[in-house]
Amino acid sequence: MSIKTGTSNGVAHIEIARPEKKNAITVAMYQAMKEALDAARADNSVRAVLITGQPGIFTSGNDIEDFMARAPGQGSDAMDSPVFQFMRALIDCDKPVVAAVTGAAIGIGTTLLLHCDFVYVSDEARLAMPFVTLGLVPEFASSLLVPQLMGPRRAAQTLLLGEPFTPEQAVEFGIANAVIPAGEVVNHARRIAERFNALPMGAVREAKQLLKAPQREVVLQTIRNEGEIFARRLKSPETIEAFQAFFQKRKPDFSKF
Repeated sequence: MSIKTGTSNGVAHIEIARPEKKNAITVAMYQAMKEALDAARADNSVRAVLITGQPGIFTSGNDIEDFMARAPGQGSDAMDSPVFQFMRALIDCDKPVVAAVTGAAIGIGTTLLLHCDFVYVSDEARLAMPFVTLGLVPEFASSLLVPQLMGPRRAAQTLLLGEPFTPEQAVEFGIANAVIPAGEVVNHARRIAERFNALPMGAVREAKQLLKAPQREVVLQTIRNEGEIFARRLKSPETIEAFQAFFQKRKPDFSKF
């Protein structure tokens, strides 16, 4: 399994651990992360959740070969797929979620951060949401949340052009709390997570619920809307060309579409 989990000092740790594939996420890994989040939520000894990658890489996004072989369908079937179950589990987690990002955070590696409560990025981090460049559309409610955080012009740069952005920009845009030296970011994030051991958990849960409540339903509806279009786009000639170009290590040619 390429997801490692464990609990220590009140913190449930979910580690994306597939460095040989740049931490590309498979359907089985989404299922494992969903189950880990559910377990953390149910465990009264857990006060916070910590999500990390590997030194030098958070995640390169979806494992394209695995994703195409097991792509979610449309309608209710899509919402039952492991990727959407993971999305729902992260949104539904009523305990603080802290992310520590080292290296690249591509695609869902960036969009999942939008749903964490604390995000610390290393000074070597590189974030990008290149959905359109693959013939796809934004996911995980990023079409809603990114314009709110960045404004429409910067959102167009990051979502329409797929331009990467720096850790300093992640803080400026409101996606991250702080930039931390690469060798210290995980320990810093863990210290933040452990602070909840000294706080009243009932108050923390209800405060988090209040913070999320105003947008909860629109976020979930946006995810459903994005998912419908995303599933349809997976079968489009543009996306097929983009993925073929990826495997053939060439630039895609969209001029014929």
